[in-house]
Amino acid sequence: MSTKDYLEKDYYKTLGVAKTAKATEIKQAYRKLARKYHPDANKGNAEAEERFKEISEAYNVLSDEKRRKEYDEARSLFGSGFRVPTGTRGGGPNGGFGGFDLGDLFGGAGEAGAGLGDVLGGIFRGGRGGTAQNRARRGADVETETTLSFSDAIDGATVALRLTGEGPCPVCHGTGAKAGTVPRVCPDCQGTGQQSRNLGNFAFSEPCKTCRGRGLVVDDPCQSCSGSGRAMSARTIQARIPAGVADGQRIKLKGKGAPGERGGPSGDLYVRVHVRPHPVFGRSGDNLTVAVPVTITELALGAEIKVPTHRGAPVTVRIPPGTPNGRVFRVRGKGVRRKDGTSGDLLVTAEVTVPQDLTGKARSALEDLRAATAGEDPREALLSRAKEA
Repeated sequence: MSTKDYLEKDYYKTLGVAKTAKATEIKQAYRKLARKYHPDANKGNAEAEERFKEISEAYNVLSDEKRRKEYDEARSLFGSGFRVPTGTRGGGPNGGFGGFDLGDLFGGAGEAGAGLGDVLGGIFRGGRGGTAQNRARRGADVETETTLSFSDAIDGATVALRLTGEGPCPVCHGTGAKAGTVPRVCPDCQGTGQQSRNLGNFAFSEPCKTCRGRGLVVDDPCQSCSGSGRAMSARTIQARIPAGVADGQRIKLKGKGAPGERGGPSGDLYVRVHVRPHPVFGRSGDNLTVAVPVTITELALGAEIKVPTHRGAPVTVRIPPGTPNGRVFRVRGKGVRRKDGTSGDLLVTAEVTVPQDLTGKARSALEDLRAATAGEDPREALLSRAKEA
């Protein structure tokens, strides 16, 4: 990104957010606008495609903490009426005036100075800062979403992700030149992308007007990208989602984001995973949960019941006599597989079922049970505690 872009483009206005917006607000604004102007939703609409490019460019800067800081510093410095200091004495080797050394401001003397020098792209040649215009730049990080079944989230799965974004033009491969031709080195800036103006004690550098900072001139531009070398493109990648991923978890795929500029590395891809619910099993951390219906007699007299497991054979769980409704039993090693190779457990909740249609014999048996236990009031202790409270 050139200094000129930083000074002329209001990325906050492009995304419709305040300059003090938090990262989450910027992300929400970007997603809303990206869905509205996405090329897939506006096929053949050149205006929407251009708007999508502007939105993507703004988000790439404001979503990166370092680049956003550089952008804010550059606009604050020049937008506040910054003027080059003047004086009566001649400048030193670094373009200093009296006790003021431009090299300390724009050069690499310290960590802060180096950062500001990068923002301005070596705008003051008298300083010691390099030309950020020609440096390699890491590609932007990209976010996407995918939805998995409950079983695939537990076991892990490989999914196909379709990504749309700006990258090298597929026709000219990023050169901006028509097939069969190549760009030539800009004769005005000799390929640096910068032009210097001598102001006496120091030189003021700005993006070359002939090549617009690229360092190359395209005589016969590519018809697909109009000579920019960039185009919207779609690609499909195969991403491996690890076993045990939870609903809402964010997975990082290193080097799968937007391609870098001028030989820089690609950014990272962040995948937000959504998991569809299972009709039988639930999840609690690394444990799976299941509610198993039991009868009153099984809880009262004890029993051995069959319990389903996730993608495995049923297991037998022993219910002791006198088990209360809602008791949880633990089946070891039948839960979610962890990173260290171990597995969580299966938590089995016993839930009593009340028969709806009773035969004469069943009703008679229950009447006998009620008569046999009529001397005990299970709510007596509860009522007593409530009265005391």
